[in-house]
Parts: sequence; structure tokens; C-alpha cells
Amino acid sequence: MTATTDGSGGAPVLHPPSASDRTTDHRPAPGDSAGLCTTALLTAQRSVEHLLGRQDPRGWWKADLETNVTMDAEDLLLRQFLGVHDPKTTAAAAVFIRGEQREDGTWANFYGGPGELSTTIEAYVALRLAGDRPDDLHMERAAAWIRARGGIAASRVFTRIWLALFGWWRWEDLPELPPELIYLPSWFPLSIYDFGCWARQTIVPLTVVSAERPVRPAPFALDELHTDRRRPNPPRPLASAASWDGVFQRLDRLLHGYRRVAPRPLRRAAMNRAARWIIERQENDGCWGGIQPPAVYSLIALRLLGYDLDHPVMRAGLESLDRFAVWREGTAGPGDRREGPARMVEACQSPVWDTCLTVLALSDAGLPGDHPALVRAADWMLGEQITRPGDWAVRRPRLAPGGWAFEFHNDNYPDIDDTAEVVLALRRVRHPDPSRVEEAVARAGNWTLGMQSRCGAWGAFDADNTGTFPNRLPFCDFGEVVDPPSADVTAHVVEMLAQEGRAHHPRTRRAVEWLLREQEPHGAWFGRWGVNHLYGTGAVVPALTAAGVPVSHPAIRRAVGWLESVQNDDGGWGEDLRSYREESWAGRGVSTPSQTGWALLALLAAGERDGGAVERGIGFLTAAQREDGSWDERYFTGTGFPWDFSINYHIYRQVFPLMALGRYVHGQPPAGRSGD
Repeated sequence: MTATTDGSGGAPVLHPPSASDRTTDHRPAPGDSAGLCTTALLTAQRSVEHLLGRQDPRGWWKADLETNVTMDAEDLLLRQFLGVHDPKTTAAAAVFIRGEQREDGTWANFYGGPGELSTTIEAYVALRLAGDRPDDLHMERAAAWIRARGGIAASRVFTRIWLALFGWWRWEDLPELPPELIYLPSWFPLSIYDFGCWARQTIVPLTVVSAERPVRPAPFALDELHTDRRRPNPPRPLASAASWDGVFQRLDRLLHGYRRVAPRPLRRAAMNRAARWIIERQENDGCWGGIQPPAVYSLIALRLLGYDLDHPVMRAGLESLDRFAVWREGTAGPGDRREGPARMVEACQSPVWDTCLTVLALSDAGLPGDHPALVRAADWMLGEQITRPGDWAVRRPRLAPGGWAFEFHNDNYPDIDDTAEVVLALRRVRHPDPSRVEEAVARAGNWTLGMQSRCGAWGAFDADNTGTFPNRLPFCDFGEVVDPPSADVTAHVVEMLAQEGRAHHPRTRRAVEWLLREQEPHGAWFGRWGVNHLYGTGAVVPALTAAGVPVSHPAIRRAVGWLESVQNDDGGWGEDLRSYREESWAGRGVSTPSQTGWALLALLAAGERDGGAVERGIGFLTAAQREDGSWDERYFTGTGFPWDFSINYHIYRQVFPLMALGRYVHGQPPAGRSGD
């Protein structure tokens, strides 16, 4: 079955699958354990063949990374601002954006989710740039919905910044972000290093944009998106001065006053320093941090500071954005008319993550460690290890580098999650040069241990990035801007350390204790980078058992009980993104292959292989597999910012079911190496 939600907060509504979604049900009769094992083996073999056929000749795997249409809308707005738009790109982007519009005229941040105001505004403006008329039916529906929810004035700050670039919003009505922020030392509150790396890379160029306040001629008006055209931004009362919100609102007023008296030489020097900071962090392929938002704002900032479009930095940056585009065949537009090719912009690309997870899945499924596909993958991963310092070294200046990043090019921001999973994957490969693997793993292990936060856990990119002030700024009204430790990243590190024979290392034991304290009362763990409690629990239980926590431990038994209690009638598991906002949604949602895989990984690690929940879950996966060995999954099960920014990793639906099937058939992964 497929499902959608009506946006009202109710349970997902099930719909019959289309002909293209149908699979052959391979499930044996209930209670036939031997038959189920055989079926699981055949299902895994089909999946292995599918994945092997998708490997790039250079050794990596990469599937699409789908987010929401703000990526596409902002790409068109950037091109309009820089004057580099072209008809083909604009038309193809419009096809994709139209194809994502919901029946009520809105755009959501994830499949089946409710309409989202800022996303809908940005999509609407992008379609206006592409030539759609405000009196077109699909545009009228969108505009009416926007006005009913407060209009542009109620949108997030980042949306209003994009509109201010064309005079559709007043810069004076936006929070101030002074470039002098670049001078604050790293130990000072609200230093740029108090922000998570993704926010830091975005904020630095935006300080230049905020200082310059550029306005390009608007190609049309947007009066139809205001609740009152004469008063587009009605005044709002300040929060109480005794509250943090009130304090930071008043601080913003002071910064607006400072703007009028800021010494010009100081401001110009701050902007030039920001430009140097930006340019120093541009990657070899032209991107910034391997993600889209810093790239678009960096290009705008450098253009404002006088960099010509033919400058190598600008040219490489624009070319890198083109590499984030995924071109697809035409889709149905308004009125079910067929349109031309569609262009979707990825927020980032995930080859390292996709490759290490695929290696683990293939190994779990029984592919021998010296298989050429695994050796090629290991060679490629070894070549991607980062051996120079990045921004993380501001907090850990004496720590030697050795991590991996998520993307093709992102040497400034290796992440701890990828590093742990790459090490786990490399250990599954019988590489012809084992000394090369040993050296890489040793560097990675030492770097990872050095990135542990004071609490005993790990964040994704930085150590001890736990400040409380950044999230309170009026400017930061969208998603997470700090990078505190999370259960899922910490679990992956613990699993890696246990594999490396460090299960009893003092740092590992501190992390295990932290994980045990983080368990939710109902028995699950919160998932920071995947949706949600199913992801957290699917990561933590295998890590705890790998680190020596017995399956009889109360924490493990509570997790098993919770997983059994939220299993769906079809045998699968699913969790709606509303669980990030409402506890009652924890573990509730339409069954998906990836989330079913996570639940099974936890249950299998907990010794539940012969239990009814596992058998029903394996049955769900075998029945859901498509004839080509793949699984289909429209739901978003990856997380960028909980609720605010969701991700559909197209590789997840392939690798996590295969991991679960492989471990069901072949048993748990090899035990850790001896020694500490």
C-alpha cells in the first residue's frame, strides 16, 4: 500500500499501490521458519545483484538525495540575482516544482507532509520567475493559502532574505547580522564557531549580504502574497524583557542602531575578512562544505564584494551547483498535461555515506570480503580520507586529522558518523594491501576518540558544540544551528570502537553509560539524523550489544518491548515525521523498507531472531521487494533538521533491508578485534 496524509495531523491515509509499485509476494506460510529463511536468502541475493549493478566503475555508490523544492526555488532566485539564468534550466526547474505541488496548492517539506508556508512562498516565486501567471489556477490556490496563513510576513527569515534581494521585502524589517561577528574569538559567546558547521558556513556570507543590503530590480510585484498590501509587515509586540526571546529581540534593535554608526573602515575590513574566510573554505570542485546553502550565499556575498562572474572562484562555484542537479524525464503538470524534462537540485550528495553503507549491506548478505566490488569500494574510500585540519581543529587544535566527509569534496568538514561507518566497512574487506587499511583505520580511530565531547558522546562535526545562545537569535528561526551529541552518532562510534577491540576503553565505557542514560521512558532512543526513534533504536541496540551489554540488560529488553509494541499489522515498521513534534507519533507510521530494516537490526542484535516480530518483519521485506531486486519508498526517513528539513536518501530503501535480511540469514557481523 502507499499512503499520504491530509496535513490535518491525522493518521496517514492508505491508498492501493499503482501497477508500477506492485511486487510479487514471496512470503512462505506463517510458521514456516525454514521456508522464510530460504525466501530471505533469495530476496537478499536479488538485492545484492541490484546493488552490484549500480556501482560506479571508480568504486563508489551514490543514489539521489531528495529534500524539498526550496533548493530548486533558491537556485532560480540565485541565477536571477546573478543574471545567469537560462531558459532550459528555468523551464526544467519549473517542471519539477510544479510536479511537487499538492492538490491544495501548497508545497510540503516531505512526502505526505502538510503544506509549509515558507516552502510554498519560495516555490510560488520561482514559478513566477519561470513565467507562470498569478491567475493560473494552481498559482491562485497557492497564493490564497499563503494569505490565509499570514502571508510573507509570517514566513521564516531566510525566505524574507531571498525576497529582500529583489525589493519584495524591506531589509530594515529583517534581523541584523553584522560582519564584525567574524572578529569574535572562538571562546566568545556567539562566535561563528558556536554554530554548527552548516550554519557557520551560511552565516559568514550572510553577514556580507546583510551589510550590503542589495536590491535587484524585481521582475514583477508580489502584492498577492500579502494579507494587507498597504501594510505588508504589521508591527508585532516584543516578547517580555525577562525572557530570552525578549533579550535577543532587544539586542537585534541595538544592532540595527549600530549599523547607522558602524565605522566604515571596520565594516569594510570585516567584510574582506569574511571574504577570505569564505574563499579559504572553497573545495577543489568549487563547492562550499559539499552542501547547497553555503554555496548560494557565498556566491552572492563574493559578487557583492566585486568578484566578477568569470573569476575562478565564482566560475567554480557556479559549476559545482550544476553538479548538484538531477535531470529526470517529464512529469504531469497542472491539468495532468505532460511537460518536458524536470531538474531537481540536491541539497548535497552522499557518495561516502552511500558507499560505506552499501559495503556493509553486501557484506552482511554474504558477499566475500575479497569480491572485486568491495575491494574497489575500499580503494575509493581509502582515497577519500581527509588528512588535513578543518574547522573542527578550532576546538581540537592538537588533534591529528583522519576522518571522512559525507560528500565527494568536503575536506573542511569531515564528520564523525561517516568516519565510524567507513571504518566498519573497511574491516569487512580483505584488501590486497592490509597495511594501507591499518594506517587509515588507526588515523580514523585516534581522530574519532579525540572528537568526543565532555559528556562522553559525539556530535556530527564538532566537539562540544552545545551552545544555547545561537538557537535564540531572531535570525535563526529555521532548524538546528548547533551540533550537540546525539544517540545515533554516538552509537555508530561505539560500534566501531568495539569492532576495533576498544569495547572496554574508558572513552567507550563513558559513551555506553551516556547512551543508557539517553534511553526514552518508553524504551526507544531519539534519532537526530534519521526518522526518528526507529532510527535511534536501530543504531543504539546493535552498538550496545557489540560493546558487551548483555541482551538481558533491562535497557535492551525495554527496547525490544517498544519495538514489538509499534510493529504494524503488515509486519513492517514506520514512523511519521510528526514524531519530532508529538510524542504520541513515536514509532507510528506507514511501514517503510528502511525503517523496517532499522527495527530488525535492533531486534536481531537483541537475540530475537526466532521471535514472531522478526519473522513478520522479514516477511514484510520479502513481500515488498520489487522484481528488479530493489525496494520502493516515497517517504522521507532521513533527517537534516528534525521536522524542519527532511531527506529521502534513495539508498536507504536498498541497504537497510539488505542488512537486516543478511543478518537474519547469516547471523550478526563478526565480533570485534582483540585488544584495547
